[in-house]
Amino acid sequence: MHIKEHFQTITYHRRLVRQSCFRVGLYWQGLTHDLSKYSLTEFLVGAKYFQGDCSPNNAEKEEKGYSSSWLHHKGRNKHHFEYWIDYSMPGSKGPLLIGMKMPLRYVVEMFMDRIAACKVYQKEDYTDASPWLYHQKSKRVQAVMHPESLALLNHLLQMLAEEGEKKTFAYAKQLVQKDRISRWKKCFGKKQGKRGE
Repeated sequence: MHIKEHFQTITYHRRLVRQSCFRVGLYWQGLTHDLSKYSLTEFLVGAKYFQGDCSPNNAEKEEKGYSSSWLHHKGRNKHHFEYWIDYSMPGSKGPLLIGMKMPLRYVVEMFMDRIAACKVYQKEDYTDASPWLYHQKSKRVQAVMHPESLALLNHLLQMLAEEGEKKTFAYAKQLVQKDRISRWKKCFGKKQGKRGE
């Protein structure tokens, strides 16, 4: 059991995501990111299968054929596209299980999560292109994730690789602010109409 090492790794990861989320205005998501990793279901698996250079969930999956930690985690954290997998409507053509469109703020948190994971595992080998290069290897993401959510994630990852963190985070902050204003208007805005309507 690598209790200390696993605790330090997930805490460092959370700190990186929190800092990034704060930079783009996602304060609550920065504070609550990956808290389920401290639950016994996830933490004990992480400590048992800790490797230091990749997710312990992969090692559990290799041994058991599934990861109890991952199944617990993806069902409680909305920044994972797997949280948004649902069945298709009866009579619709295509696969039975499909990706639902993710709210923008969770796609941005997913983006921050991928940056932090690459920084944690790649250490001094990390570059702004690392998350994009890692993402390109994940064909299952492209196959299942909602096309609009995937397009936004791709755009952010490519922008990071080509234009750097400062410019990409500024762009992400604008997206988050516009999305927040749009959601507030839907919740609190009154429909404009003529008197008597």
